[in-house]
Order: sequence, then C-alpha cells, then structure tokens
Amino acid sequence: MKSPKSIADLTTLGRVRLSKNFFMREMLYSEVSNFCNVPNVPEDADLAIEAGRQFCELILEPLRSAFGHVAVRSAYRSGKCNGHCHELFKTGDTAAWCLDNEYNAARHTWDRRDAAGFLGATATLVIPSYIGYYEQTNDWKPLGWWIRDHLPQHDEVLFFRNLCAFNIRWYEGEGEKPIYFLDPPIEDHLTKKGMPNFTGDHSELYAGVMGQLEKA
Repeated sequence: MKSPKSIADLTTLGRVRLSKNFFMREMLYSEVSNFCNVPNVPEDADLAIEAGRQFCELILEPLRSAFGHVAVRSAYRSGKCNGHCHELFKTGDTAAWCLDNEYNAARHTWDRRDAAGFLGATATLVIPSYIGYYEQTNDWKPLGWWIRDHLPQHDEVLFFRNLCAFNIRWYEGEGEKPIYFLDPPIEDHLTKKGMPNFTGDHSELYAGVMGQLEKA
C-alpha cells in the first residue's frame, strides 16, 4: 500500500484490518497530532501494517481474550509527530512524554526499523477490567506476571501510575524483556532476562486476581 497522500488514501489505510478485532485507524490517534496539527501518517504504510499485524495478533488479541476490551492510548507515531512531541518534552511539557526518533524506531514508530535492522511496535494500553482492582490495591504486578507467562512475544513492558496504563512492545529481535514500573524517581523492576524469577510459572501471583475481574 502506498503512503497516504490524500484523505481517501488515509481512509483506506485506516480500514486495514490488523487482526480480528483491531484496525489501523485506532492506532493512528494522537493528541499531539490533533492539538499541534502535526500529521501522524506513516511514511512507509506497508511496514507500519506489517508491524501492526504482528503487534495485534501476538499482543492485543491475547490481552483482549483474557481481559475483555483493551483501550489503546497511544500506538503508532510518525517521525514528524514523535519528533515534535519530543521537542515539547525537552521544553518541559511533561504531558508530551516522547523520547527521540532514534529511540522510538521499531517502538512507537512502527515504520522505521531500529539500528540493528529489526522491526517492532509499541503501544500504550489500558485494561478497563483491571482498573477497579488497581484502584483498590495500587498493585500492577499481577498484570505484569500474567503478561510474562502468556505473551512470549512481548519485549519491554513499562507500567505507569495513572490507570495502570502500560507500554508494551512486540519486537522481532532479541530483547531483555524487562517488565517494570516507572513513576519518577521510582523505578521498580519486576523481571527481565537474567533475573532468577524470569523463567517458570508465575500463575500463583495472578490467578486469584483474574477471578476478581469483570471483562469490559
């Protein structure tokens, strides 16, 4: 598919079905793009679709099957949109929390391979069915352990305080698969490759919680 050059092209891109329940259109939404009038449009639509399909099939669909509705907060970012967001962040606008374009290649910028030549995709998600439990307990770790056991294709998983939102990445390379919580200055690591708790079954750490959740 050619990169969008018109509203009709962008509409066609938005209708691309990435998996059973997810379409490209919801992956393109960006507050920065809307507010700052910076287009969030892929330069390489085919590469963005390829990464998006892997991400949706291997990450989003299993999450949806287990927890019900998955809210996508931020997914694809074009180089222009991410670069603009990063400039805002450098001026002190903490709401525009974007790292630079080099870092986000094969992360939020799905249509750019990283320096090693690998493809990847990151999105910021919220699990509505988990919010009630999180608000009562402030405990993000059961969800982190569930991801470790059930999503073998995940790479980095980074949790945030607000709504227990988290960044999760699919990556075709070999990452360390860290799972951690970030609320500066707090950085709480759950696990990653090389830690004794990385392998094995962790179901005792989340099975009881799963029974308390109501799928949205």
